[in-house]
Amino acid sequence: MLREWQMERPKLLLSIHGGSENFSLSPKVKQTFSKGLITAALSTGAWILSDGINTGVSKYVGEAVKTFGSHDLRKRNTVGITPWGVIDNNTDLIGRDAFRPYYPVGNPFSKRSCLSGFHSHFLLVDDGTQGKHGCQHGLRQKLEKQIQLQKIHPRLNQGVPVVCVVVEGGPAIVSTVLDYVSRAPPVPVFVFEGSGRAADLLAFLHKQLETDIEEDFLARIGDVFALDMAEATNLYALLLQCMECLPAQLNIHSSMKTYSIYASVLNP
Repeated sequence: MLREWQMERPKLLLSIHGGSENFSLSPKVKQTFSKGLITAALSTGAWILSDGINTGVSKYVGEAVKTFGSHDLRKRNTVGITPWGVIDNNTDLIGRDAFRPYYPVGNPFSKRSCLSGFHSHFLLVDDGTQGKHGCQHGLRQKLEKQIQLQKIHPRLNQGVPVVCVVVEGGPAIVSTVLDYVSRAPPVPVFVFEGSGRAADLLAFLHKQLETDIEEDFLARIGDVFALDMAEATNLYALLLQCMECLPAQLNIHSSMKTYSIYASVLNP
């Protein structure tokens, strides 16, 4: 990426995770996420990673870049790691050493997604499946770990810090969060309370650690994700494992606290 695309070596990696389907954010949460994300990226020379599609959390990333990003950020530092099988009109992208025009206009009758026009680069991951998300996660994990090994400056013995940001999200996001906080060294995770589903469950459980809420919380998990009791119990166990990593690595915050959270990222 540094050699072929002439990207500048990042000083921070912001890895954005959340729902892949469209969801609504309140104006306050959307504004704070967007402005905080771009402020962090521009202030540090960060790369932003997302799934790169024009739906779900990646769409909000693209809109943030469009609204608050500089021309340089739009052209150089926003990377989508995207499953090949979910991209609408993906055959338009096939070629070698050739310019392939791609028009990111969604087809309302297609079950696939178009790429976000406000990501600068894409890594397209093909495992042979069609219309399924998930195959990109292995490559994304390997890339993030490789970036962590890069030195911020030749004179400093410090790798590139990685920060995970969670907005909304389905059940799989809980496993993603657990992976980040279980790494060595652990990766800080910032969860946007009020964005919905997985993010709100993480936030709620964080606030209720000293309270016996298991029965009610299992019912809430089942309602949010339409899970049966056995599935809800398994997800609850994963959520508790995430909580065991508190307070050092998992940070729950409302939109009112986001600017101070990002400031702590910029000045650890």
